[in-house]
Amino acid sequence: MSPSILVKVLLLVLSHLCRQIFCKECTNIPPLSSHTLRYELESSTNQTLKQDKYSHYYQHLTPTDDSAWSSLFPRKMLKEDEEKDDGEQRWAMLYRNIKKGIVNNNNGGGDSFLREVSLHDVRLDPGSVFGQAQQTNLEYLLMLDVDSLAWSFRKTAGLSTPGEPYGGWEKPEMELRGHFVGHYLSASAQMWASTHNETLKEKMDALVSALSVCQDKLQTGYLSAFPSEFFDRFEAVKPVWAPYYTIHKILAGLLDQYTLAGNDKALKMTIWMVDYFYGRVQNVIKKYSIERHWYSLNEETGGMNDVLYKLYSVTGNEKHLLLAHLFDKPCFLGLLAVKADDISGFHANTHIPVVVGSQMRYEVTGDPLYKEIGTFFMDIVNSSHSYATGGTSVNEFWTNPKRLADTLNTENEESCTTYNMLKVSRHLFRWTKEMAYADYYERALTNGVLTVQRGRDPGVMIYMLPLSHGSSKAHSYHGWGTKYDSFWCCYGTGIESFSKLGDSIYFEEGGKTPSLYIIQYISSSLNWRAGNISLRQEVDPIVSSDQRFRVAFTFASTEQHPSGGTATLKFRIPLWTYSDGAKASINGQDLPLLNPGNFLSISKNWSPGDKITFDMPLSIRTEAIKDDRPEYSSFKAIFYGPYLLAGLSDGEWEIDATSATSVSDWLTPIPPYYNSHLISLSQESGQSAFAVTISNASLKMENIPPPGNNSAVRSTFRIIPKEDPKQLKNFTNPKDAIGKLVVLEPFNSPGMAIAHNGEGANLGVVTEYSSAAVFRLVGGLDGGDSTVSLESNDREGCFVYSGADSENGTTIKLRCKSTSLVDNDEDGFKKGASFSMGKGFSEYDPISFVAKGKQRNFLLSPLLSLRDESYTVYFNIHS
Repeated sequence: MSPSILVKVLLLVLSHLCRQIFCKECTNIPPLSSHTLRYELESSTNQTLKQDKYSHYYQHLTPTDDSAWSSLFPRKMLKEDEEKDDGEQRWAMLYRNIKKGIVNNNNGGGDSFLREVSLHDVRLDPGSVFGQAQQTNLEYLLMLDVDSLAWSFRKTAGLSTPGEPYGGWEKPEMELRGHFVGHYLSASAQMWASTHNETLKEKMDALVSALSVCQDKLQTGYLSAFPSEFFDRFEAVKPVWAPYYTIHKILAGLLDQYTLAGNDKALKMTIWMVDYFYGRVQNVIKKYSIERHWYSLNEETGGMNDVLYKLYSVTGNEKHLLLAHLFDKPCFLGLLAVKADDISGFHANTHIPVVVGSQMRYEVTGDPLYKEIGTFFMDIVNSSHSYATGGTSVNEFWTNPKRLADTLNTENEESCTTYNMLKVSRHLFRWTKEMAYADYYERALTNGVLTVQRGRDPGVMIYMLPLSHGSSKAHSYHGWGTKYDSFWCCYGTGIESFSKLGDSIYFEEGGKTPSLYIIQYISSSLNWRAGNISLRQEVDPIVSSDQRFRVAFTFASTEQHPSGGTATLKFRIPLWTYSDGAKASINGQDLPLLNPGNFLSISKNWSPGDKITFDMPLSIRTEAIKDDRPEYSSFKAIFYGPYLLAGLSDGEWEIDATSATSVSDWLTPIPPYYNSHLISLSQESGQSAFAVTISNASLKMENIPPPGNNSAVRSTFRIIPKEDPKQLKNFTNPKDAIGKLVVLEPFNSPGMAIAHNGEGANLGVVTEYSSAAVFRLVGGLDGGDSTVSLESNDREGCFVYSGADSENGTTIKLRCKSTSLVDNDEDGFKKGASFSMGKGFSEYDPISFVAKGKQRNFLLSPLLSLRDESYTVYFNIHS
């Protein structure tokens, strides 16, 4: 029988099983599967609210036809097993029955997969955006205290509890406590492999030792930050907040400590834990039925199947393989096996890890069905449920396929989902070498993961990525988290994501001549042991004013092989470039380039000093939202190469491209020298300082803003010489404009200007450079060395004026000298008309564009560069 026919037969078998039993109930108890709601309930003292919400917990226990279960092989087999004394023999028989009809290639197909390159052999360039993100995360990992992380584990084990427990989801009264500790174990192991920071090594070793003492004290193999009674409730299908979710994180963390950091104690702890839960699951099925076990999986279990398959690949123990399979949530995987796009309504991050686990099942057993499941799942999520960032979900759930236009709000794209979808695509690329999966990985890593951190602030990350018009990362339901009092699920995946940024740049393939796939262009170095060479990748800074992508690869010898080695290198030619104008060379000799979407393969005996360069155009393009309704066809995101651009906006989103023949007709790059033209205007009053700020289309004095928020944006202006705009390049300092006529352009509203409305009236913002928008910049009327004043060009002797004693909210007006003389307030007038001119509170990102809007223009920059500013990602582009 051919493999394709066999797969079809298997799909039919699983379809039958799905209809008969496994897919009968697969609810994941909405809405209680929302982690946000669970935390609110845990924190609430409103017992009526809790009772009302938890009453929904039992809705998935609608009585079913027990006769449909009575004839199933697990039930029958267990009845037969009761007559036997050998528990291991009974368990082995269960495994054989569950595996009945499924092909097992034994070797798992692993020989044909691309191999991961160890994090120990990859180093990120510390000056790159990826290197900075990694360093920010390292600083956070080093801030966290071992005693605080271990506090609830020690409490559960009945040990003394030095230090103070952390807050948020790690509070001692939170049922999910301990999950972040598991993530910390994984993240610290990955970060140590990526940096070999010895301080971190000492900290993570101390944490493993502390947890080992807890496990020894309990004497059963059980290890968690909450008591084992939580599993009594889980097995009785009573309300409890996802205890296996936390256990998965702890197991995965300990296993990473072994595989990445060589901690043998961590592996022993992992196996002892698994033995304990192996017994619990066995007892549930023996006492009740396998039906009860499937029902219990409607509570989130994280990636239990994934970590158990990984453990099996280390130990080869069939018990670990069996237990992994029992966490393959059949009601969900069954839908995917019959290729039904029916995932709407499911809690996204409950089920993506189950798919990742099924992919590991394929890798360790070779079951072709699970390859089909992973492939189909990726296809439907990417084609019907993903945003331009590569992320998925709204309010933690999937909605109807290709109906994303009306899902844009502040609660899009749970960060955890992006972390897990990267795992799905990574597996698929290793299996198939298909470019689409590498492109997806780049998209989601660049625009989904790198947006999670708040700049260089350690320990400040988001839960959701808002995508509504005029949204802000700071103003979602959760906003930015805090270092010691959040510890959401997305904090755990966040610290992992930024600890393994180097794990998918390079992949290797064995053979007589080894091959290296370079699928991500990230400044880094690689010690490629299989190829006997050392490789350095250097990506030139990307700017909007020079729309080229340049990267160089230089080769060096290794200590073991000073003369280099023979190998094949395969370079990804991304879909965001194009062939026309693209160039590549090796040691100065031109190379023929393939079309985008292919790998350029180069085989040779590599020698120290060899150099390969790429110089490729960066495309500017739009991408429609995944919504097949015609009325939403104009909802589009804008990309520059791999970067998703966001426009500074309070909700405006209309772009005028009606007369355009190409994107460049309505999108203009901002030259780098514009940053030298950005200014702020401020005054001191008493012990306080205030900045000129746009507020509701008027100018006011407001508190000096911190960088990275809307106030900083609205307090920054570009100074433009009116007499000769061509002088712009000659401006190296805004003070060069003193004595000249200028226009003040709001930073976030290119093409608009500050203008007066007559003496005594508030200054405001206008859409064109009228005479009222032209001012002469002069030295400060107060005679100060660092102050300036702005005199109206069409109202001689009238100046921009705040008042002699400004305070927060003071309105800025135009006031004339003659009025001050009449009022006998010349000194107050001079003071109120003089401002300290400093650097802008905001600045243009190296990748910045101006987009032509219908009512106003937009300043665009990469979404990953924004912190608290309000932005729009999807524009209504009229063309």
